[in-house]
Amino acid sequence: MHVKFLLSTALCAGVLSAAVPALAADCTTTVGMVMELTGPAGEYGQAGAKSVDMAFRDINEAGGVNGCQLASDTRDSQSQGNVAVDQATQLVNVAKVPVIIGGIISSVSIPILTSVTAPAGVPQVSPASSSPTLTDLARDGKTNGVFFRTITSDALQGTAAAKYAIDQGLKKLAVVHVNNDFGVNMQREFEKAYTKLGGTITSVTPYNEKQSSYTSEATAAMAGEPEGLYLISYPVDGATIARAWVSQGGAATFLLNDGMNSSDFIEAVGAKYLENAYGTSSGTSPTKSTEYFNANYEAFSGGIKPDAPAADRSYDAGAIVGLAIAKAGKAEPAAIKAAIPQVVDPAGEPIFAGPEEFKKALGLIQEGKPIRYEGVIGPVNFDQYGDITGPFRLWKITGGEVTTTGEMSADAVTALKADLEK
Repeated sequence: MHVKFLLSTALCAGVLSAAVPALAADCTTTVGMVMELTGPAGEYGQAGAKSVDMAFRDINEAGGVNGCQLASDTRDSQSQGNVAVDQATQLVNVAKVPVIIGGIISSVSIPILTSVTAPAGVPQVSPASSSPTLTDLARDGKTNGVFFRTITSDALQGTAAAKYAIDQGLKKLAVVHVNNDFGVNMQREFEKAYTKLGGTITSVTPYNEKQSSYTSEATAAMAGEPEGLYLISYPVDGATIARAWVSQGGAATFLLNDGMNSSDFIEAVGAKYLENAYGTSSGTSPTKSTEYFNANYEAFSGGIKPDAPAADRSYDAGAIVGLAIAKAGKAEPAAIKAAIPQVVDPAGEPIFAGPEEFKKALGLIQEGKPIRYEGVIGPVNFDQYGDITGPFRLWKITGGEVTTTGEMSADAVTALKADLEK
């Protein structure tokens, strides 16, 4: 059991996160967190880390788990897989954490999984890694059953994006994508669906991250006279690419992935260039948890908006992990792995976010009764691969703000994908 007894203020100083009231219980259970606090995905990781700590704060205010307070030992992956592996290795082998939350992007989560958590049998919950490779690894028996995620796979999101593009009249697009597992898979799934729906892809241009200029990529993408650009990226690099595209004379018509659902991206590009910009995101089915999170997150996070990328589903990752530790009755990896699906049991009593609801949940767990945590993103179930299904949010940028234009249900996207693959 990964527990540090609070024998002195010196002993607990390095363990308790800011979200945990000091000396509120006789011990602390520490969860490892590997987040992209800096680098191209830094905006995601900063929001996600705050969300997890908010969930832990709420569970602690409800009484904690198994007589202990929850705390996070948070490490920065710097948006790099090799750094993430080093940090996760320290958390698992040295700090002996029983579970890891993270990473945010797939190119961080996958190496953590294959190099650290799967070999060690330590559960890993990613709030935002959407690569289909993660499903493939589980299907091939390479994850040891330890991986879970609170976001839908890009195998479906690429199909949803293709349908949305065609519906908006975007029928001739160039594609620029980040050259990593996430970008390659999203492009592949999008192209399969988009071309079968009648769309034309004029060019596909991969790019490497953190370049100071993307002029050459933007120029290459203009071959074939596309009517717009499908940009699969992250906020910082994505803004640089979009500016290069516009400055080179590219049409100010964009299809965007969920990472560009970002006020920083809009501000960096300029709202006037994004009036014909559309996007898709892993959606939500609003619950009481959504209302609670939207009302409380900004104050807790120090000003981060509740619609920040990955914020909502990171709270759910933290809540599910915390409740699973309580359900397991001990902070041990195998017990937590078994408990994670149990705290979203469809037959359980519905539980929502916040201290009062978590107090109710902890009471039911002590009584041996099933619970169903219905999160900020909505009710979820994990399949045998640790995946969830859910709706896709369709959005447009108008007046510098992201506005929802509609939704595609998971069933509708699955049916469309199956029909296109016939």
